Amino acid sequence: MIFTPEKCRVPDQRMKPFIDPDEIWDIINTTKSDHESVLAVIAKSLSKQRLTLKETAILINSTDPELIEEIKEGARELKKRVYGNRIVLFAPLYVGNKCTNNCKYCGFRASNKEAVRKTLSDEELIHEVEALEDNGQKRLILVYGEHPEYSADYIAHTVRTVYSVKKGPGEIRRVNINAAPLEIEGFRKVKESGIGTYQIFQETYHPEAYKNYHLGGQKRNFEYRLTALDRAQEAGIDDVGVGVLFGLYDWRYEVLGLIRHTNHLEACYHVGPHTISFPRIQNASKLDLGSDYTVSDEEFARLVAILRLAVPYTGMILTARENPALRHEVIQFGVSQIDGGTKLELGSYADSVNEEQDLNKEQFQINDNRSLNEIIEELLENEYLPSFCTACYRLGRTGEHFMEFSVPGFIKRFCSPNAMLTLAEYLEDYAPQKTKKKGWEVIEKNLEDLEKKTDPKHVNDLRLRLLRIQSGERDLYF
Repeated sequence: MIFTPEKCRVPDQRMKPFIDPDEIWDIINTTKSDHESVLAVIAKSLSKQRLTLKETAILINSTDPELIEEIKEGARELKKRVYGNRIVLFAPLYVGNKCTNNCKYCGFRASNKEAVRKTLSDEELIHEVEALEDNGQKRLILVYGEHPEYSADYIAHTVRTVYSVKKGPGEIRRVNINAAPLEIEGFRKVKESGIGTYQIFQETYHPEAYKNYHLGGQKRNFEYRLTALDRAQEAGIDDVGVGVLFGLYDWRYEVLGLIRHTNHLEACYHVGPHTISFPRIQNASKLDLGSDYTVSDEEFARLVAILRLAVPYTGMILTARENPALRHEVIQFGVSQIDGGTKLELGSYADSVNEEQDLNKEQFQINDNRSLNEIIEELLENEYLPSFCTACYRLGRTGEHFMEFSVPGFIKRFCSPNAMLTLAEYLEDYAPQKTKKKGWEVIEKNLEDLEKKTDPKHVNDLRLRLLRIQSGERDLYF
């Protein structure tokens, strides 16, 4: 392999707890940060090497405004080198909000008697997917509460249903999952349905804080959730997503918790997480946090930049929990995926009569209510390349194979051309005229940039494929 993961601390650490709070706090409290050490860590990251816990702590402990700006600039540069200017777009689709867990921060918590419970029927699910396809979506993440009804068989059934829906030129090409931890056999069943990434967020990596927030249900078991993605890997799902809910505990500790989880997966399975998510606490029905671990906007921007530098090759997801202005700022520090046109109420994509959020019908409050096209327009204006690409999943460039491409930055050979091809589909099939005009201008600019860096034959092939899309062909990719 190109990268060298930290070794497991015991001969076989698979499916065993790997978080030691004392170790993490000791690293934070004893690691010194100065100008020379910060610049050295940034330079290592820019060489596309993953950082150690101690090196990440050097960035975390840097409080000098000039050094913080150096960290942010390093993150900007690293994103350009690894991912170029593309931003992948997706939408969350809530399938069911029944839940047996009792989590203090979640509107779906079992003790919330005011929550309106619903599970989409197959017909309702199909209507939701059709509405999403009508907007141009190609990538979804299906979200489920933790409840006996949402078994591995049920999840697999809903995934197959989503893939079966075709409306006009629309189709969903990749379904990712955010659901409860499963046993190995359950993960196998879900994998067979053709999913992309399976996300399981630890919420907080601090066991005592975790116990305080999770009052009942299977989710109360910290270690079972912590080792869930090990079971997914054992089942053959080599594309997994990690994350924490910032605001539950000290953000510095949580960042190192994410890095420790990354180390563990690399050491034991030779592949790190495909994505890292970093949602912040937002208002929710019956929200009950107690201790104040609020993460400010400034701290949020810092931690995103630090995570980008710490794991250069990993996708980073920024959600509509954050407002448009903050999303505009933070996206430059290494974000590679965002959601657009997001709705959390079950059935609300197909039934858009009530545009006001009702927190008794939603998991939490979102702060970016813009349509998918509005978000695409902003990306284009800022010279980002909106992408709906799913080629890596369908060509088997996942897990360890994905790492071989993405760690040295070669993924740009595929991502930028495929981003242009999927953007061209959106422009031809769904975009208003203003967006279409701007989008093709951005594509042409990116083609000219590629011609300066890439084999002319490759760029000519891309131009021919773009012409084929304008002529009506679809789903062309490298």
